[in-house]
Amino acid sequence: MTFCFFTAQYLPTPGGVERYTWNLARRCVAAGHRAIIVTSALPGLPARERDDDGLEIYRLPAFPVMGGRFPVLRPFAPAADLWAQSIDFAVIQTRMYTQSIWAARQCRRRGIPALVIDHSTGYMMHGGLGGVLGRWYEHLACGIIRRYGFPFYGVSGDVCHWLKTFGISAAGTLPNAVDPEELAALARAEDRADWRQRLQVPADGHLIAFVGRLIPEKGALQLAKAVQQLPGCVLAVAGTGPEEEALRAMGGSVHALGALPHAQIVQLLSQADCYCLPTEYAEGFPTTLLEAAACRCPIVCTHTAGTGELLPDGDYAVYLDDTRPESLAAALTTVLQNPGASRQRCERAFRNLAEHFTWQAVFATMMKTAQNAQSAR
Repeated sequence: MTFCFFTAQYLPTPGGVERYTWNLARRCVAAGHRAIIVTSALPGLPARERDDDGLEIYRLPAFPVMGGRFPVLRPFAPAADLWAQSIDFAVIQTRMYTQSIWAARQCRRRGIPALVIDHSTGYMMHGGLGGVLGRWYEHLACGIIRRYGFPFYGVSGDVCHWLKTFGISAAGTLPNAVDPEELAALARAEDRADWRQRLQVPADGHLIAFVGRLIPEKGALQLAKAVQQLPGCVLAVAGTGPEEEALRAMGGSVHALGALPHAQIVQLLSQADCYCLPTEYAEGFPTTLLEAAACRCPIVCTHTAGTGELLPDGDYAVYLDDTRPESLAAALTTVLQNPGASRQRCERAFRNLAEHFTWQAVFATMMKTAQNAQSAR
């Protein structure tokens, strides 16, 4: 079968949706299928290529609205070659991008069965006129896509519940996931980065990790202020965004590393004493939480979408009631001063992940949906 994944953003742009697409597409190729990824053009990258994983990538011209966070497909984007590829099944990532609307309309016109996977539990924009207009647009976009009749799935139960806001009853979940064995191999690689040495973590000190987009809602700055209160603690921040410059300016025990290759992120998580995600963003199911659990890294986080499924309670992670630096410092201290309890939380989280959140299970569900759609077709 030929699978086509539509995603407004894709690697090397960092993010959970991008890695979700990459992982599912790779499973398609590994199972003997063909995988095409349709995304937005980026400077310096070809309009079409086949990458080292055997994935065929089509990059369509787009306007980089909101600093590139919301690519808008250019009118009359050249796609005739794409539709000549005999696509058997399409996966449309997220409910609201202009490319998602275009993909749903084109698939319906051409009789290509498809599903829509959503990754968020809130509106993209908040506050002011922009927030009002953003909500109006999201309801309009969802209404258009819904009318084409394709089933919606959420990456967590919380996402499925959020879809009801748009009058959508989800067909089920296709949860975010990881491959624990693959991550373990990356963590043990002979050329692995030694982050404790690179960042000069004291012998009796602690390494705290943050991975994600550096936007205010993710809480990296609050975390940095908290770590500065803890003697001997070093914070490694992997990611890019508008807060990167401010984090670099803090210096001292705070290290803004920029965008890192995935292998180095896994190695950072496997060597850290704690992974902290103080996000207040409308997450769908943060990939970094799954990767931290797979690396058996103790977790401090807020209650966000998916956490209750991966980390049911305080026996699996330390939860934050708020994201003030003082609260973050207290939660980190709880983890760092009782390593025995932290190891027990890690083991529980790992067992839950290995049983329910692997790409093999997600791919099997997607394949069953695609095969049923082909039979109906």
